[in-house]
Amino acid sequence: MRHLFLAAALFAAAPAIAQTPAVTVENPWARATTPSAKAGGIFLTLHGSAAADRLVSAATPVAGMAEIHRTVEQDGVMKMLPIDGIDVAPGATVEFKPGGLHIMLMGLKQQLKPGDTFPVTLTFAKAPPITATVTVGAAGAAGPAMGMHQMHMTPKP
Repeated sequence: MRHLFLAAALFAAAPAIAQTPAVTVENPWARATTPSAKAGGIFLTLHGSAAADRLVSAATPVAGMAEIHRTVEQDGVMKMLPIDGIDVAPGATVEFKPGGLHIMLMGLKQQLKPGDTFPVTLTFAKAPPITATVTVGAAGAAGPAMGMHQMHMTPKP
């Protein structure tokens, strides 16, 4: 009887265990753009949990294309280059910030205005996609605005 109870308890807990995301997303934000801007960027922090994973792509309805980019200096010139993904190790924190890793938005379909929000869906190699709500801060902002420090994410089934 004790084994039957243990099996039932494990079966009941399985959905909660299976729903634990391998990666969590914190503080997704973007800088405001001018009305004619065709490009922008998303910045955020990824936190790895129990299992290693890899962010492989991003998508948002506000842009024709979203790519994972890194900023590098080549021959004295700063360049933003696409990369095919970024590893997120268990327990690791990966920061996407101005002048470093970021999600490059190309072909903006609308102006990004301070205070606006929009969704971004992050696709991982192993875990289900996560849709996060991006909050637009001031043009030229160095970090997320005050009040944006809570988690904004929804794992997709």
